[in-house]
Amino acid sequence: MADNVTSLFRSNAAHSPSMAALARESDGAGLVDFCIPCNPYFPTPAMFEDMATRLREIITYYPSGADTITAELCSLLQLPPQCVAMGNGSTELITWIDHLLVRKSLAVPVPTFGRWTDQPMETGKRVDMFPLQESGGFALDLAQYAEFIRARGTKVAVICNPNNPDGGFLPKHAVVQFMDAMADLDLVVIDESFLEFADAEVEPSVVQEAMLRPNVIVLRSLGKNFGLHGIRFGYLVANPALAGRVRSMLPKWNLNSFAEHVVFMLKEHGTEYQQSLHQVRRDRMDMSGQLSSLPGLTVYPSQGNFLFVRLPVGAEGTVVRDRMLTEHRLLVRECGNKIGSSSRFLRLVVRPQVDVRRLVSGLEQVLYGTSRRGAAVPEQATGTGYSSGTAAIDRLFSETNGAGTQGLAAQAIGAGTGAPGLPAAPAAGIGMPLPAVPSPVPVGADAGMPMPAAASSGPQQMPQQAPQPLQPPPQQAPQPLQSPPMQSPPVPQQPVPQQMPQQMPQQMPQQMPQHPLAAPAQVPAPAPVPAPMPAAASYPSPQMPTGPTPPGVPARGGLTAAQVRGTDGLSQAPGASWSGAQSWPEAAGMGQLS
Repeated sequence: MADNVTSLFRSNAAHSPSMAALARESDGAGLVDFCIPCNPYFPTPAMFEDMATRLREIITYYPSGADTITAELCSLLQLPPQCVAMGNGSTELITWIDHLLVRKSLAVPVPTFGRWTDQPMETGKRVDMFPLQESGGFALDLAQYAEFIRARGTKVAVICNPNNPDGGFLPKHAVVQFMDAMADLDLVVIDESFLEFADAEVEPSVVQEAMLRPNVIVLRSLGKNFGLHGIRFGYLVANPALAGRVRSMLPKWNLNSFAEHVVFMLKEHGTEYQQSLHQVRRDRMDMSGQLSSLPGLTVYPSQGNFLFVRLPVGAEGTVVRDRMLTEHRLLVRECGNKIGSSSRFLRLVVRPQVDVRRLVSGLEQVLYGTSRRGAAVPEQATGTGYSSGTAAIDRLFSETNGAGTQGLAAQAIGAGTGAPGLPAAPAAGIGMPLPAVPSPVPVGADAGMPMPAAASSGPQQMPQQAPQPLQPPPQQAPQPLQSPPMQSPPVPQQPVPQQMPQQMPQQMPQQMPQHPLAAPAQVPAPAPVPAPMPAAASYPSPQMPTGPTPPGVPARGGLTAAQVRGTDGLSQAPGASWSGAQSWPEAAGMGQLS
């Protein structure tokens, strides 16, 4: 039975097996899910009881058309219906964005949600993967990302905020600045699927700004926020032309009756929903602290409802995952099949404290040998090194780190097309890395890279020793883009650099009309296209620390995401009554109803 269950993970899919598949291979009794990133406090038991009593009615009859359900959601969120398209899950919307709006190429930081790499490659697009550095806490530097996009000539840019799987967060002003710097691209997508769980800013969403711009789409999730992945519903927000183009391709009945029922009952449960988000944020802090107490375990700062953790040196993620499932009935997400990650990393969903104590106890037994099976982490004195245990990830690691970081730099520079330091464009589906950092400096007995502190929530300090940025085409002459504050904690033993500028010009109005459901004439018109972004030398680029390139970063001539996928190397918050919709904590981050 145990072999049948763990074999479900050894497939060519980038996603974890469904709970239905796991249930078919086991009795499912006592299984605690730290894998699927749902809100564990919503819907409330009373809401589930309501749906249960109306089950026959819900599944017997057709739902209303998508326009009716979308109009109800927009009334709740104070969004103009002509700026919204609802889909049968965010992945349906990603699919249509790819088919309709991605022509040749798409850039995305990795690791990230797998559909942003796999979907465009499945339709023959080139995916330019921008590697998030493990040594920098997987923080996304928007200035370097912009340089990468210009150097590659990419037409579509994607940002996930917070990012999945690491939970990295970008402040609103930095995202808006990036959107304006990329105003000449075909499309900029801001995936805010997990933004409801963030508490770094009061109103971190850029939905208002997206409706004012001609080439920006904001993607939002409902299933994750409401704890209802099985219903499959989400929505996008854009200017009326973009939203209408996607909406026109969706079937009239692409939303099911459960989605309709939930959307229409939400206005009665705004208080409970707000309480659930607050409880998840409190649980995230508590869970981060408990995990950080485990020796050798690194916990990265997160603004999602999950935590990204690096296992101790010598721990094999697939072994830890299988033993946690079979010995402790705990389902965790091992990230070896995510491009830009490896089997040394787990993504753990935030859950109530009673479940977290069970998780910590299980990890202690599996990692440090307080069980009959012994420890998954070998003693340092044995000289046993870490191995990903995944054939594809091992090959990726070899391509990027096998010759050292100087060898990787030579690969990147030596493959130029005539411009110094600019590699040749790869074939469809192959991403390009940034130039490699200088030769690594060993730190400590393990000669590993310095990592951030576990539970820091403050802004990151910029690390040192950066490579020279790539030069964009000479004809570009736009406004400067400043590097935003990074979201991971400071790297140990590094000097503290000067503070990066925080000011940003007010380029767009920030307020929507008082009545968002008014006539179409009041819908905001697309803003003028700003000038393109500047040459690389005109704005500061943060310094990268020394240390190895993280495992799983695609290299020139290395593996694509499709090749990785195709290998088989892996042998309750209290509820309160609520009489109206005056304090509904709407999902668009646009403030309360008035």
